[in-house]
Amino acid sequence: MEFSPKWIAWEITRRCNLRCVHCRSSSEMVVHQHPDFPLEEAYRVLNDISSYAKPVVVLSGGEPLMRADVFEIARYGTEKGLRMCMATNGSLVTDTICEKIVASGIKIVSMSLDGSTAAVHDNFRNEKGAFDSVMSAAGLFKKHGIDFIINSSFTKRNEEDIPDVYKLAKDIGAMAWYLFMIVPTGRGEEIMNELISKEKYEDILDWHYGMEKGELDMLVRPTCAPHYYRLVLQRAKEEGINFERRTLKFSTGGSKGCLAGQLICLIDVDGNVLPCSYFPKPAGNIRTQSFKEIWENSELFRELRDFGSYKGKCGRCEYLNVCGGCRARSYAVNGDYLAEEPFCNYQPRT
Repeated sequence: MEFSPKWIAWEITRRCNLRCVHCRSSSEMVVHQHPDFPLEEAYRVLNDISSYAKPVVVLSGGEPLMRADVFEIARYGTEKGLRMCMATNGSLVTDTICEKIVASGIKIVSMSLDGSTAAVHDNFRNEKGAFDSVMSAAGLFKKHGIDFIINSSFTKRNEEDIPDVYKLAKDIGAMAWYLFMIVPTGRGEEIMNELISKEKYEDILDWHYGMEKGELDMLVRPTCAPHYYRLVLQRAKEEGINFERRTLKFSTGGSKGCLAGQLICLIDVDGNVLPCSYFPKPAGNIRTQSFKEIWENSELFRELRDFGSYKGKCGRCEYLNVCGGCRARSYAVNGDYLAEEPFCNYQPRT
């Protein structure tokens, strides 16, 4: 496997106007310990990345639209040949914002939708009116010809709503729907008791397989669910079919389960380079090292790319190279990122 950076999430602010129950960065409206970096630093980081690779760069947060210069950052990245995208909660989207998205060269916007009704979504997002904001933003994106993705996170409190959220994402015109299985980091540690059981987890992924086979209009992907790649191979073999999965442009291609530190990473607002958005252990810091140096020489990244060092069931599993187990979830639950995936109930044959 070639380990080159294909997708980078970049936390350009930790400020956010919502206080979601599962937030990986524990974002809030006012953040004193993790202030926004200046625009000049943003330009330096984009120069650094683009001199080494041309990945997708997702401007994230917090809520990236809380930065007045977000579109200057996006435009500069576009000029450097990077494929710029943005992740938003939708609450600050207006006609003017949409015009700026288009002008800055942002290719795709992702939004979070965690319930098919206001009651479910607003409860998850801790904000009355959050659901209506997503619906409004989706309409504005369609009006301005902006492609958008819907990300949906699930715990026990909203797992029964999964099929209806999928249908709603399709109805409002999303080009892709990503089903996220919660990794308990940041504020998510407070809802550890709400994590979906490994048995139910498998049932949900099985449902997703059946749904995906018949979905021709919208790309669908389970995210932070690497064992889906094992399940797809198992089910397709049982059915005697060659299951060709669609891929989304401006993505990693969906070639493998866990890609943390292998094809993807997160740069947080303090300059730390983390294996993924849910893996709170830095591999280095772009304020003192080049991105290339961190990506190629970090001990943490090297360990994650050494599949032979994985422990427990993951280390013995015949699907190791296509799944790998969620390293962030192993770290959050076991305190060991090389330990076996704690929410997989598959028993390896060896």
